Amino acid sequence: MHNNKTGTIDEVSPATLRRVLAASAIGNFIEWFDFAIYGFMAVIISQHFFPQGDPTLALLQTFAVFAVSFALRPLGGIFFGTLGDRIGRKNVLAITIIMMASATAMIGLLPTYQSIGLLAPLALTLARCAQGFSAGGEYAGACAFVMEHAPDKKRGWYGSFIPVSTFSAFATAAALGLCLNTLVSEATMQQWGWRIPFLIAAPLGLIGLYMRLKLDDSPAFRLIQQEHQAPNAPLRETLNSHAPIIISLMAFISATALSFYMFSTYFATYMQVAGGASRQTALLASLGALVIAALLCPVAGYYSDKVGRRNTIITACVSLAIAVFPAYGLAASGTLWASMLGASLMAVGAVLCGVVTAALLSEQFPTRVRYTASALSYNVAYTIFGGTAPLVATWLIDLTGNNLAPAWYLIAIAAIALIGGLRLPETNGISLIAIPDKPVRRPDISAPAM
Repeated sequence: MHNNKTGTIDEVSPATLRRVLAASAIGNFIEWFDFAIYGFMAVIISQHFFPQGDPTLALLQTFAVFAVSFALRPLGGIFFGTLGDRIGRKNVLAITIIMMASATAMIGLLPTYQSIGLLAPLALTLARCAQGFSAGGEYAGACAFVMEHAPDKKRGWYGSFIPVSTFSAFATAAALGLCLNTLVSEATMQQWGWRIPFLIAAPLGLIGLYMRLKLDDSPAFRLIQQEHQAPNAPLRETLNSHAPIIISLMAFISATALSFYMFSTYFATYMQVAGGASRQTALLASLGALVIAALLCPVAGYYSDKVGRRNTIITACVSLAIAVFPAYGLAASGTLWASMLGASLMAVGAVLCGVVTAALLSEQFPTRVRYTASALSYNVAYTIFGGTAPLVATWLIDLTGNNLAPAWYLIAIAAIALIGGLRLPETNGISLIAIPDKPVRRPDISAPAM
């Protein structure tokens, strides 16, 4: 039971934990589904929202809008993180999910360049900026909400279902893209078919909002409220007290971000450019690997709880370094099964990084500033290393003339991540409610039950 003196957390019922997981995962699903579907529909979007004198320029402008929205994620993380540490995780997560869903659905309703001229790309940019800003507060908040409900010794396993929703979102976007390409004619896609994936966000957002509003806030935050310890200036306190941990955590998350985007988005392009695979083959290979990644997440969470966060960090970084060259070699084959196997090899390290990151985001910081510190760490690292991944990979190939140049880039970042990750204290099994300025190891850590 909850005890203010010993700093233990009430035993949360399995039913409540399932509701917390579902409510947290659906917002994360919407966030990444939007990013994925925007990439899959980039060519059509460029044709509808920008002047068509130069198709290449129109496509570049479409991706520029994508990049601008990504750049707003750290600002959103700081804004919603500080708000979440003041008023609670539940209330902020209700705001972020309705903002994300509304912005995503708005893209599906916007008039085109042919209808309203330059107002169309302006409206598209505003919708993407709103989506990026709200997404900045989503992932770290969802992780904190789940972790603050989960049992101490099983946080890795429960937290792994947040990355499950991430990979599932990309898989769903890929599957929906394949279905639309198969079932809908090109003329229909151009007229209105491209709007369907964006409009799906509206009902999902309403369901997620309902689910989140039906929950209580986390036990850890409720204790802070009861003891009147909510910070007045969480950002200042975060930077003053936790800067070394933030820097080390960002160094590790750099590998999480880069491996995720190389695996989930860039690999499909690489299969086509280097291997000559058709778009359908690349999408099918990516879809299969994404499903495998989603299934691997709970296994990775169990592993993290069993061997500890630092050992999982080592396994993740070494896995990326070992798998990257075989993965790229197989992806360059141009065949479906070899490409899928290559992407799946990359998935192992990417999944381990993503799952242990979900736990580290909450375990490295005290409740007072957990949302602010974790959102800042996560979003800055993802903006620098995730949002730029396709651009840097393409630039490195062009610069060196070597299709394997991005593999060397990933190995270098994995080495930096390993150094940063090993500078973090071991936090497996600690009590989140009792974390002071620095995490303290709790004894008697045993393997969790599945």
